[in-house]
Amino acid sequence: MNKWVRNFIIFIIILVFISAFSSSYSSLNIDNLTYVLAIGIDKSDDNKLEVSFHFSNPIPAESSASEKVSPIINTVTASSLSNAINLVNGYQGRQLNLSHCKVIIFSEKIASEGISDEIYTLINDTQIRPSANIIVSKCNAKYYMQQIKPEIENLLSRYYEIFAESSKYVGHIPNATIGDFFNSLICKTCEPYAILGGINKDNSKTNSSTSSDFGDNNNINSQKDYNIKANDSSVEGENKVENIGVAVFKDDKLVGELNALETMAFLSIRNKVDRFLVSVPDPLNDNQYLDIYITPHGSTSVSVNTSTSSPYIKLSCNFTAQIYSMSENSKYLSADVLESISNSCNTYLKAMFLDYLYKSSKDFEADINGLGIFAAKNFTNTHEFEEYDWETSYKDAFFDVNIETSVKSGMLINET
Repeated sequence: MNKWVRNFIIFIIILVFISAFSSSYSSLNIDNLTYVLAIGIDKSDDNKLEVSFHFSNPIPAESSASEKVSPIINTVTASSLSNAINLVNGYQGRQLNLSHCKVIIFSEKIASEGISDEIYTLINDTQIRPSANIIVSKCNAKYYMQQIKPEIENLLSRYYEIFAESSKYVGHIPNATIGDFFNSLICKTCEPYAILGGINKDNSKTNSSTSSDFGDNNNINSQKDYNIKANDSSVEGENKVENIGVAVFKDDKLVGELNALETMAFLSIRNKVDRFLVSVPDPLNDNQYLDIYITPHGSTSVSVNTSTSSPYIKLSCNFTAQIYSMSENSKYLSADVLESISNSCNTYLKAMFLDYLYKSSKDFEADINGLGIFAAKNFTNTHEFEEYDWETSYKDAFFDVNIETSVKSGMLINET
């Protein structure tokens, strides 16, 4: 190849690179983009979508590092989510970038009517990350976004990124992503779920008086802490938003809610919680409760008998536990006492798990735990499993739960 031909090829290659990257620079330059941190979706009065976009708001260079800035929220009414994005593109004069979107919030109203169209649109957008969390708000989604005022985090993006991590060490909310929601929406062995969000009404110091589904413990103060959902907590602070509980779906429609206690059972069965705190009856003191930190020991064992049209589901869970509260004169280092507390934990957790499982089956008819995966193992092919119709059969399920708990004292000073 002579020198002239080689130089000509190099020149052509340079022109190709210049033409390719010059257009990208002009349209996708960072100065021409607007980064969306959250999307809120409501139903408008004329049966259209009212979509709100929560934007990042960089702190000006002259501001101090600790200075907080006001959030930017744009709201638009449109016939579809895609049209809403397009309209805000024109309004902002910049292209919306959804690659940093951490949360998608649906109001309770629109979630009850069905959100499959919005989920499919979002999951089809290559910018939306599957790890973005799904929240169902008990109030208007736009109002929910307006009430978010992180007290510890200066960056709103950081708050959106880490709030769901509490699911691992508190167990009051799931880490519910749009990727998991979409997978559950299209599969035949499970149902979708989302985080239940709301507003702390008047920062009331009294929990909701709504009756609990868990035995007769509603009148015990220690149990009220676990029978709460979003909108019910007694926490006071500048941030009015609270996320407590699970929004349960049947297909793409919201069908019910789980409180904090039921959420802990849900996450334990799914092996999605590292530890959680519960109050169990104190065998040494009548009408008293012990705060126990529960740590799952190994994965939940599940077996499903599908020999009849009513599935028989057996679950076995092992836990280690540590006593966190105790009275001054109690003897919690005795092996006999620790064994009796272990038995109390076993009884309490078994009732807690059964209460949740029958609620998901009889009330919601929604297998959000994905127990259908274990049922499917009993069939030789997909056609046989589809004929069994797990989505319908689950409402007729019976449950057997075995709990084994090993409790140790939390005392740091040994008795002499």
